[in-house]
Amino acid sequence: MRTPSLLVAILLAAAAVSLNSGADATELLGAPEKTTHLHFFLHDTLSGKDPSAVLVAHGARRAPNHDGPTPFGSVYATDDVLTEGPERESKVVGNAQGLYISSGRRQLSLVLGMDFELTAEPFNGSAFVVYSRNNVAEHPVGRELAIVGGRGKFRMARGYALLRTHYLDTNNGDAIIEYNVTLRHH
Repeated sequence: MRTPSLLVAILLAAAAVSLNSGADATELLGAPEKTTHLHFFLHDTLSGKDPSAVLVAHGARRAPNHDGPTPFGSVYATDDVLTEGPERESKVVGNAQGLYISSGRRQLSLVLGMDFELTAEPFNGSAFVVYSRNNVAEHPVGRELAIVGGRGKFRMARGYALLRTHYLDTNNGDAIIEYNVTLRHH
């Protein structure tokens, strides 16, 4: 009977150490949750001399019925600019870095894993993370992506991003995407 008691004592001690090991964890336990709404435009450029998204891997062969700049199995690394308005010359408010994978065999569908860091006040240096499927072909007017985390002022973020394609060049893949983001965070 000593073994279960010892095991329980060890687990309780480990939990206490875990909770007390970081001041951030104890600070967040009682902190009220906040809701933040963000609006910006992402500029994803595959063409030209200085693209913001580059092909880093591709599938062995092309899938049927899916021609274009992002064929099935393509993996792109991104460092996209975020702006206040749809014009590239509008105020820069951040950048999105990460990967997207062309996951649709018969239509344009992407899986995104991206970190959206804001560089404008009041959220300078804070970021949220999107990991979700972006079914561009099925929902060109409106899509929803999952927000799975954050850092800085968006610590422990969760929420969603509603996307609308503002511009898409189907020949070279350049796109401007409007983001309306709702975050719940501490």
